[in-house]
Amino acid sequence: MRNGGRTLIFRSPVLLALLFMATAVCAQNRDPLNKVEIDQLRETTQEPDKRVRLIVKFARARLDAIDQLKADPKLSAAERADRTHDLLQDFLSIYDELGDNLDMYIRQHSDLRKPLKEVVMGDSEFRARLLRLKANANADQAKEADFLLTNALEAVNDGTTEHRQMLQDAEKEPRKKK
Repeated sequence: MRNGGRTLIFRSPVLLALLFMATAVCAQNRDPLNKVEIDQLRETTQEPDKRVRLIVKFARARLDAIDQLKADPKLSAAERADRTHDLLQDFLSIYDELGDNLDMYIRQHSDLRKPLKEVVMGDSEFRARLLRLKANANADQAKEADFLLTNALEAVNDGTTEHRQMLQDAEKEPRKKK
């Protein structure tokens, strides 16, 4: 019995440490969308055109916010780098969500010709803005954001190819009446 009691005591700190680490990991997994954006997406679940356009708008807003950070004299270099990192991560999460939604709507045979044209234009814009961000980053910022920027650029490059193919396929399909 004493041995069993001792084992329980030794396990408790380990369990507490594991619980603490799990809580810390969950805290880092914040939602890239704010409450208003989440509500807007919920309202458009059954409207592929509107939903896809909203997701493109939200991704663009994250890149706009990064541009605004550069002009904010109140932020230190470290704060600017942290916020840029968070916004790049948000952009990447939102862009991934765009791909997931497009895949879902394609499986449902939704007519995505119009929103896909906007997505392809957005892809070109996103790529140009990310390349400009990477080119204009100073040495400290480049170290902090290089991994995320590289991932974001790869995601947009891959997405562009996929989205163009989706658009070509959608334009080949016969039009369906609603």
